[in-house]
Amino acid sequence: MSLTVAYPLIVLIGYLLGSLNLAMLFAKLKGVDIRAGGSGNPGTSNALTLMGWKIGVLVGAHDIGKGILAVWLCTKIFPTVPYVGAAAGVSCVLGHIYPFYMGFRGGKGFAAYLGMTLALNWRFALGLLVAIILLVLITDYIVVGTMTTVVSFPVFCAINHHYAVALLLCVASLIIIYKHRANLIRIANGTEIKVLASAKGKYRVK
Repeated sequence: MSLTVAYPLIVLIGYLLGSLNLAMLFAKLKGVDIRAGGSGNPGTSNALTLMGWKIGVLVGAHDIGKGILAVWLCTKIFPTVPYVGAAAGVSCVLGHIYPFYMGFRGGKGFAAYLGMTLALNWRFALGLLVAIILLVLITDYIVVGTMTTVVSFPVFCAINHHYAVALLLCVASLIIIYKHRANLIRIANGTEIKVLASAKGKYRVK
């Protein structure tokens, strides 16, 4: 199969997997307007905020899982295509952020990005997970872990001379940083929703 055919298929598979949104499904089942409460984001952190930690964990596992699946599946289907894993993973992240059936207004992409990172380099990802957990525990802000992830992984790839992969990752990283700009502003203003309060159900929709 030629690269001109393979790459569009890789992008399509990654995008369609990424566009699956479990947070929206749970919100509809529970009668929760996920766009109106919390951060207004149909993703893992807002599912935790509005619907509790059990649903938050399920949504998070789903979003991480689809990032892993996109990389794994495309690598199996297109084993000889250069940078197939990064292309599939980035497409999955973009599918999560810009799903066609939600008016291209999806989540912010962190969990899918983390799944992609696990699939591309699980050793680095596990070390990163430890750092994320520590940073979130210290700061009580999930966005700190998000920024650490999307900045450090492209830098790690560039340091290890995987320049094409690093450039692909930067596409997703820059979009995720842009999507989190409101969170960063709220942290500066002291109004950002905190993880511990969310887990305790302070903002949960009854």
